[in-house]
Amino acid sequence: MNHYELFDLPVGYAVDLADLQQRYRKLQQTMHPDRFAAGSERDKLRAVQLTSQLNDAYHTLRDPLARAEYLLSLRGVELRHEQQTLQDPEFLMAQMEWRERLAELDASDLSALDAAGADLQREQAALQAELEQALNASEDEVAADTIRKLKFMRKLGRELEALEEL
Repeated sequence: MNHYELFDLPVGYAVDLADLQQRYRKLQQTMHPDRFAAGSERDKLRAVQLTSQLNDAYHTLRDPLARAEYLLSLRGVELRHEQQTLQDPEFLMAQMEWRERLAELDASDLSALDAAGADLQREQAALQAELEQALNASEDEVAADTIRKLKFMRKLGRELEALEEL
């Protein structure tokens, strides 16, 4: 049973997160291992396994990047085992520019940190829109490349947050 089937959701990139959370809580209540405390060892083990699967499915579908990657895996495209790198020279140049920008940022310059954060959010939003469009059009290779780009941007975001905490 795939994650979408577990939650009785249509397979697709668009997911109503409030609905997903509500379904998760209902399933969590019915599958929780405590409900099977008086049951056989087999029933207890099955409840633990189902709860683990439920939690994994929820966290995957809740995160847009993980959801996109999972959706591609259902279509036979595996990014985790793929050693392919981006061949987009424009994006590779943008990566270098972002690296330089982060290296030059002064943690005490809050306006520069805010500007970098706003720029990063804009680029991520544009890539998210590109990803959604590619997934809806079943352009799996474009979607895979966009996921790789978004992973880089997410990593940049974590690095920027670390700078802000200094």
